[in-house]
Amino acid sequence: MSANANNPAQQPPGIREMLTRLISLPSVSSASPNWDQSNEAVVQTLAEWLRPLGFKTELMPVPGAPGKFNLIATLGSGPGGLVLSGHTDTVPYDDKRWQSDPFTLTERDDRWYGLGTCDMKGFFALAIEAARDLVGQPLKQPLILLATADEESSMNGARALAEAGRPQGRYAVIGEPTSLKPIRMHKGIMMERLVFQGQSGHSSNPALGRNALEGMHEAMGELLALRGDWQARFQNPSFEVQVPTLNLGCIHGGDNPNRICGRCELHFDLRPLPGMQMAELRQAILDRLQPVARQRELDLEFSPLFDGVPPFETAADAELVRVCEQLTGHRAEAVAFATEAPWLQQLGLETLVMGPGSIDQAHQPDEYLALSQVQPTVTVLRQLIQRFCLE
Repeated sequence: MSANANNPAQQPPGIREMLTRLISLPSVSSASPNWDQSNEAVVQTLAEWLRPLGFKTELMPVPGAPGKFNLIATLGSGPGGLVLSGHTDTVPYDDKRWQSDPFTLTERDDRWYGLGTCDMKGFFALAIEAARDLVGQPLKQPLILLATADEESSMNGARALAEAGRPQGRYAVIGEPTSLKPIRMHKGIMMERLVFQGQSGHSSNPALGRNALEGMHEAMGELLALRGDWQARFQNPSFEVQVPTLNLGCIHGGDNPNRICGRCELHFDLRPLPGMQMAELRQAILDRLQPVARQRELDLEFSPLFDGVPPFETAADAELVRVCEQLTGHRAEAVAFATEAPWLQQLGLETLVMGPGSIDQAHQPDEYLALSQVQPTVTVLRQLIQRFCLE
């Protein structure tokens, strides 16, 4: 679906009205079907606001995900330009822990409260406000507003864009909540599942079975030894936790104290640093665990719980990093949370993460965007548009 119009009489509403409308449109994404919702109303609303500004809008269905869409809105043309990117979905919520309705924008204490205010529907309202001045101006390079689906659950919206080779551009700023500080790198996320299948039997005679729980005990020792090896080899002082982490998260096995455990399942997560390759890490884990399974005559099953998010890094001397440092007065930093940046980077975009609000308020009851962040964000985005689209 695409459309193009330019009617100054139908300008988008003001920032607060835009954010009020976006917050009122539920767009939870979740691996649980009970929670998962379409984001179509959000991207359609953004498209309706962008068309009168002259943007050409395209709604791109996410393959294999009914009701999920990416929006690519383009003003101007050419091979370069600036992409302002965000995700349209939110995490699930517990309205009993909220002081106000999560879907009603509520102002108190110089803050706007609502689900998605900082993570990250607020960014769209501020980006559209920053683009409002461009009506009728000749752009030397295009401005692209990108709105994705399912960042909070599967990253499938960003994956679909990378696979489609869209959008084309030169620079990309992802408006995740960073208190308007530029972020040029983050760790990756891998969540893995390990299953040992043995043979149950009466606990009075170990020879009657093959104990999957004992095999998992040995496997966990191997995983922790591997973690130690990685942490000795890989460090990055830019991160608060300077080493890759591996967390043994949950384990299930056996059914009774007097039966040999026939099956045991472990879930763990791994946070690799930039420069560490997920496929190589998975192979290293397999190389450690397969001998344990063979020696104990256990069937081994090892698979990701989801595809994972690769680590991300943009060079400290990249032009976009330098410009954002100059505009904000902050040195570019590193964070532990993951974003869609690796997929925009795969598209050849020089990518940086920077947006209003704090990650400390994201995924929390009473999520809010401080009003003190609103105008500075609009100003910085206008300066970025000036620098990369007009000059």
